[in-house]
Amino acid sequence: MQTIKEEYNHSYILVISFISALGGYLFGFDFAVISGALPFLKVQFHLSALAEGFLTGSLALGCMAGSLIAGKLADNYGRRPALIVAALIFALSSVAMALSGTLNIFILFRFAAGIGVGMSSMLSPLYISEISPAAVRGRNVAINQLTVVLGILITNLVNYSLAGWGEDAWRWMFGFGVVPSLCFLLGMLFLPESPRWQVGKGRIEKALKTFKKISSEATAEQLVNEIQARERSFKVDKSSGLFSKAVRPALLIGVTLAVFQQLCGINVVFNYTSVIFSSVGASLDHQLLETVIIGVVNTLFTLIAMWQIDKLGRKPLIMYGSMALCVSYLILAILLRNNAGIVWISLFVLLPIAVYATSLAPVTWVIISEIFPNHIRGKASSFAILCLWAAYFILVFTFPILAQSLGTYGPFYLYSGICLLGFLFIKFKVKETKGQSLEELESNFSAH
Repeated sequence: MQTIKEEYNHSYILVISFISALGGYLFGFDFAVISGALPFLKVQFHLSALAEGFLTGSLALGCMAGSLIAGKLADNYGRRPALIVAALIFALSSVAMALSGTLNIFILFRFAAGIGVGMSSMLSPLYISEISPAAVRGRNVAINQLTVVLGILITNLVNYSLAGWGEDAWRWMFGFGVVPSLCFLLGMLFLPESPRWQVGKGRIEKALKTFKKISSEATAEQLVNEIQARERSFKVDKSSGLFSKAVRPALLIGVTLAVFQQLCGINVVFNYTSVIFSSVGASLDHQLLETVIIGVVNTLFTLIAMWQIDKLGRKPLIMYGSMALCVSYLILAILLRNNAGIVWISLFVLLPIAVYATSLAPVTWVIISEIFPNHIRGKASSFAILCLWAAYFILVFTFPILAQSLGTYGPFYLYSGICLLGFLFIKFKVKETKGQSLEELESNFSAH
């Protein structure tokens, strides 16, 4: 008798996972482009610390709106149409930001770009988790994180190469986002709809057809039967809504991990690389070079995470990551406070990047895509990721203000303490999810 793993068409699943994960590339682009453009934007728009924080954080406000929109679109109309909408928003906002003539117009379209980021950050992992077999679901969902970091790396390289193009270099940095946006849009036209969503909408024949593309006929029928059984059990339980007792344990874990992934502080390092290194006297050229090095390290260690996530499991990786970040931030704060050499600062900026890339970055998205019941997976994922982007906004909006009053080093003491609290939460509250089907996880993360 064949095993379930042998009955899946893994090559086809990988192809459609990579296409869906192009949304992650655009997430990485919009996330990283601000780091290279910020020195130019400060001059262009005469930014104060408050304006700098709001301009950077305006993406997160859009992401919050995008997360809400994505959940409703994904549950009502399907995962695929919602991803197509996200691709269109990416393309239009990239051009609009490049052509912005005033600060208010720029912030408006950065907010619009955030809507696309928020939608894809929720939809791509969700879609991949719903088409992937349990044995490799972690790796496949982590493909989305790989495309995020590739987006960051390539964008940082482009920013570095454009830095000498004069005071309008930032316009080209944002404008080039239209190219991957159109590639994503074209790719989405060839993706099938999520079969788990189709079952939830009663489209059984279409779901069977889709499952037969990604697995054997016997496996397809077995999966449809399992999903239908779970759907029936939640219909009997009338208290199975988003904030119901049955769903609450999964929601608590999903939301807390989402918020922790941001308040751990790593995105200060990504978004304010130039601020950190300028505080120790680095030139603009060196600041932009550091963003490139960060992108390379981020990519290499994300590949390690993809290799290990289905072997070591989710919980060990995020436990190690939270504690390692706690220690790394303490050392970085001390080095910045004592105005240490650029080499030492660079080392202890890259170390947290490497730690984050192998732990909290991919694992959080994987867990959020796994633990919620099928009938409200879109809404629950949307709510968790809404909280994630709210935390991101708080983080990037407050850093310039905190750095101005406490010194660049000051906030890193705070982030270290948050990482310690995150470690304790993970140790005592988070369950392992590797190797279990989405239907099994529904039972394990529900209150009985």
